[in-house]
Amino acid sequence: RYEQREDFAVVMQPFFRNTLLPLDSTGKPDMSFFAADCFHFSVRGYAEMAMALWNNMLEPVGEKQTYNNFTHDRSKLKCPNPEKPFLSTRRNSGFGNSYLNLEKTESSVPYWAVIVTAVAGVLVGSL
Repeated sequence: RYEQREDFAVVMQPFFRNTLLPLDSTGKPDMSFFAADCFHFSVRGYAEMAMALWNNMLEPVGEKQTYNNFTHDRSKLKCPNPEKPFLSTRRNSGFGNSYLNLEKTESSVPYWAVIVTAVAGVLVGSL
């Protein structure tokens, strides 16, 4: 819809696509990333997501990171490149007017896993 616009762009940021649940040193879920309801992120979790989103916006289309490693390490925060001091879009990533394949890709997570996780989250939260 916006491919021909030079003053506006929509870019998917896939940093959460292959993210795994953060684990603590014992191999259990690290609850410091989640709020008391065990569903929403805590301040620490939101900070990690914000860094991953920022990094994704600076990465060229086609080279974006599709996961977040939850390291709580500020050094992984990327800075704009002096040669490209802007947010990456399809056009300035070198795709120009060429067609970018936006076909629907099959999810790597089965639909039933989302339902099971949601029900388990509600049960854990109610306990």
